[in-house]
Amino acid sequence: MATIDLKRAQTHASPLGETKGSISSTTSGVRIQTRLKSQTSLIIGGGRSGKSSYAQDYALSVSEGTSSRAYIATAEPIDREMKERIAAHQKDRADRFITIEEPLDLAQAIGQLPPSVQVCVVDCLTVWLGNLLFHKKDTADEIRKLITILKDPPCDILLVTNETGLGIIPSDAESRAFRDIAGWMNQDIASVSKNVILLVAGLPLALKGEVL
Repeated sequence: MATIDLKRAQTHASPLGETKGSISSTTSGVRIQTRLKSQTSLIIGGGRSGKSSYAQDYALSVSEGTSSRAYIATAEPIDREMKERIAAHQKDRADRFITIEEPLDLAQAIGQLPPSVQVCVVDCLTVWLGNLLFHKKDTADEIRKLITILKDPPCDILLVTNETGLGIIPSDAESRAFRDIAGWMNQDIASVSKNVILLVAGLPLALKGEVL
């Protein structure tokens, strides 16, 4: 008969080889690992607050092997600065993640993740939103599709996003419109996320759920 080792039934800070949201049991000395329901977490904060590093470090800590973790990068190399940012992120990730470049169809990219992936970082939502506006996509429809898949994700999802409403009110209408849409998007995604974590000066604060 299978026995569940409660001391090793981890849902946070899992030991090496086990992932968050999993339990382990043994049958005749054979370890069996069963995943619990996957969850969505929103990592939000200002520029250079440590959001991406926090999400990436968490993904590395709860999964083992490149095939078990994915990184969906939304940035497009539209200018020199963005090319340099993309290169820096690629260098930092090295070969520790399956990297998927998807600037527009984010819901589809999440839905088509390989079955081996246990945790996926999406970096970042505000860049994705800017891409949608630049390419004149229906932002409301794309956000609805994303929220639909986040309600029942194929793996643990960590979404990085910027809090754009804490600074000076933008002087032009286009920037104000972007700020408004980003704020509404963040609210909608926070509502379906199990955890919402605010990063300030590299320090995490749980606004909803728990610090990962």
